[in-house]
Amino acid sequence: MFAVLKSTRKVTLSVLGLATAALLAACEPGGITSGGPSINTSEPVPVALLVPKGSAQSGDAVLAQSLENAARLAIGDLGNVQIDLRVYDTAGDAATASAVAQQAVGDGAKIILGPVYAQAANAAGLAVLNKNVNVLSFSNNTNIAGGNVFVLGPTFDNTAKRLTGYAAATGKGNIVVVHSNDEAGQLGRAAITNAINATSATQSGSVAFERSQQGVINSIPQVKATVDSTGAQSLFFTATTAGALPLFTQLLPEAGVSTADTQYIGLTRWDIPPQTLELPGVQGGWFALPDPSKSQNFRARYTAAYGGAPHPIGGLAYDGIAAIGALVGSGNSNALTGAALTQSAGFQGVGGIFRLLPNGTNERGLAVATIQDKQVVVIDPAPQSFSGAGF
Repeated sequence: MFAVLKSTRKVTLSVLGLATAALLAACEPGGITSGGPSINTSEPVPVALLVPKGSAQSGDAVLAQSLENAARLAIGDLGNVQIDLRVYDTAGDAATASAVAQQAVGDGAKIILGPVYAQAANAAGLAVLNKNVNVLSFSNNTNIAGGNVFVLGPTFDNTAKRLTGYAAATGKGNIVVVHSNDEAGQLGRAAITNAINATSATQSGSVAFERSQQGVINSIPQVKATVDSTGAQSLFFTATTAGALPLFTQLLPEAGVSTADTQYIGLTRWDIPPQTLELPGVQGGWFALPDPSKSQNFRARYTAAYGGAPHPIGGLAYDGIAAIGALVGSGNSNALTGAALTQSAGFQGVGGIFRLLPNGTNERGLAVATIQDKQVVVIDPAPQSFSGAGF
């Protein structure tokens, strides 16, 4: 049956779809990130959803609607768990996020889902820190994680760990890291280095490049020299498909760093946009992605319910509601405390399993994919539980 719905927003949307959003298994929690309120699970649990509607930034209105739609789709999948969803607009602004977070708690919210942007999420968390309310933000910026703030977005650390572990297990764990010298590149390099140190892989070297066409060109001889001198088996790139990746995958093979001899690995998705799959240099490369069958199922259900595809991060709102609903469904008054949120078995989300960690970050069960004949092929499926290898 559908959950009981309420909304403080003037716009009311119907709830469509039916599936299971379940806690994977009952398990004792790990460390406690923060406290949390006591709730009455026999009554509708007030949940605040903070979305970036009202922002001047292009695309935020579409993102805000997609997050709300996905949250309502998830609520419809919770069976007899009752969620009182209340939607608040942040305009993508930290000060507004702080104000509406306080308003939401004043209105009775027992947990906050959102906001999207790191500064806004951090501000919302600080605003309600002394109210004993946790914040499940849609950010992937691990710098804001901790205390009462969790990040639901996919992290570099998670992806790097998955791919580095697979490389080590398949005899390609001698890795050179190729990263841009800006903040994103430095964060990516740190994630890869940490992952290498946590596995049996080894880091043969690291090559930084300026994030420009000439910067990439200038780095090619150094990348080749590093591979040649160390006998590296893999190159791990922080570059994105919208950035330096296409140029690297063109110029490095031309310079003699063959994809037949050296495994190319990407920290970001190589299948977005789809035209990237056409590039000769990405054929045979590795990247990580959520469980494809589950992601496709969510997109199909969302499209059937709302007449269009979800925003790429819209599913994070579904994941948040799935976790909240699964915990509330346990019937425990402490279901939304830090200890409950970080129980180690995790939850089932739109892209497979995920769990929140005591440090406020998250871990997601990812598949390893490659590109063969311009098609995405999964070469190591996403795990179905956190008790399997690699966890």
